[in-house]
Amino acid sequence: MNDFQPLSYTDSVTADRPWLASLVGVQDTNTITLDLTKFASGVHYTAATTPWMQGRNVMKSGIPLGKISASGLYAPYAGPTSEVQTVTVTGSPTGGTYTLTFSGQTTSGIPYNATAAQVKTALEALSNVNPGDVTVTGGPHPGTPIVVTFVGQYLGDDVGQMTASGAGLTGGTSPAVTVATTTAGGAATASDGTETLAGFLVDGIFFNPGSTKAAGALLWHGEIFADKCPVPFDPTDVAATAPGVNIHYR
Repeated sequence: MNDFQPLSYTDSVTADRPWLASLVGVQDTNTITLDLTKFASGVHYTAATTPWMQGRNVMKSGIPLGKISASGLYAPYAGPTSEVQTVTVTGSPTGGTYTLTFSGQTTSGIPYNATAAQVKTALEALSNVNPGDVTVTGGPHPGTPIVVTFVGQYLGDDVGQMTASGAGLTGGTSPAVTVATTTAGGAATASDGTETLAGFLVDGIFFNPGSTKAAGALLWHGEIFADKCPVPFDPTDVAATAPGVNIHYR
């Protein structure tokens, strides 16, 4: 038996929603129907154990959603994944430089104590990396690893892992630099429409175990904290959005 839940909204929608950055858009949501068979226990919802909830499951608010083309129902967004590689300097060097090589192209010397901005500049100077093809965070070296995320023309690509040379590093004890792939890039995991971002589930909802559908509300314009969504979500991975969707990320 389907379990459709009527929903109503007031300014209280910000309560217990750390992903929601602004009330903008919460009073202008679209009513949608979720395909509960596409959501995973422990990831998208939890089984309630308190007696007053009578064993009902609790769907988390803030889940990114896509629309299934064939049914018109909504399911978890399944867009592309950006490749993430981490550059680590070891051995506590006190001077010198290192280099990174990506797809046959090698950077100029990167300082042993480089910031994320310096690594980004070095990579974007390569002939096969355009401005906007990488985002770089973390650092500075040598104490903190630097994280390189491939976007732009490489969005959704499982790119080759960079190699590194620490031959130019000096001081410290056996200084070196290594690169590790922390997230492999990949194309969208679906082709049923959910590879297009339609918005975010505004409110947590309750549904009975065994139910296949439930009503919800879709935030299609507004502001969110992407890193506080209940499931991993990186806005730089989004390659396509549904018409009219206008989400700002903080």
